[in-house]
Amino acid sequence: MKTPIVEVRNISKYFGSVIALNGVSMDLYPSEVMCLLGDNGAGKSTLIKILSGVHRPDEGVYLVEGKEVHFNSPRDALDLGIATVYQDLAMIPLMSVTRNFFLGSELTVGRGLLRRFDVKRAQRIVREELGKMGIDIRDPHQPVGTLSGGERQSVAIARAVYFGAKVLILDEPTSALGVKQAGTVLRYVAQARARGIAVILITHNPHHAYPIGDRFTILKRGRTLGTYTKAELSREEMIRMMSGGEELEKLEEELRAFGDQAARGLANAFHEEELSEWA
Repeated sequence: MKTPIVEVRNISKYFGSVIALNGVSMDLYPSEVMCLLGDNGAGKSTLIKILSGVHRPDEGVYLVEGKEVHFNSPRDALDLGIATVYQDLAMIPLMSVTRNFFLGSELTVGRGLLRRFDVKRAQRIVREELGKMGIDIRDPHQPVGTLSGGERQSVAIARAVYFGAKVLILDEPTSALGVKQAGTVLRYVAQARARGIAVILITHNPHHAYPIGDRFTILKRGRTLGTYTKAELSREEMIRMMSGGEELEKLEEELRAFGDQAARGLANAFHEEELSEWA
């Protein structure tokens, strides 16, 4: 069998008395989209921060290409090709697309006091890299703030791919997007997978995850409910597991009982009002 490009075994993370993750295991292979799903507080953010080097696990093993690693910072993860695109995208709205693309890794020309940003070369690379992802922007010099949410996500994804990402972690990339823009971003995710990149897609939305995902890991209260392929898990079952089928059924019963009680209380109130009028 192929060696996973990223693997965690029995990872746990504690913040004081709070158990953020408890014995979580997951693996990821090249050219695969792994969807990480779960409600708020499930542990998704903590897990991706461990994968990206922000946090160190308190227990368990983290392996990259079969070798155990201990990251001290996100730079350590980036050096091994693990790039994370967060919801805020770390972009400066008034800067051009090109400047944002190379932010912190500027291409330069000249030496000493004459050293400067190589605008022409940078713009050519931006057009080429975005073109490889199927993205056609009007002008690389335009402020990134003038792009749509889906276009900004695509620039962030293309930037991570250009700078050598082997693993691309996308934190809720479609959460603030409309249907059309979300579809655009998911197509770019498919493009990244076609280029051999492994993708971890974090989302609340099973309707976005199911079409693009190869496997699905579902977290609940810091634990994994399992990892499944589409053959093992239908969309409806995924939704039920994410939302907590038993909790919803219990809530429905409580609401039904509350509704019956409220209806009886309203009827009694009307009855007492009628009696008072007759008195």
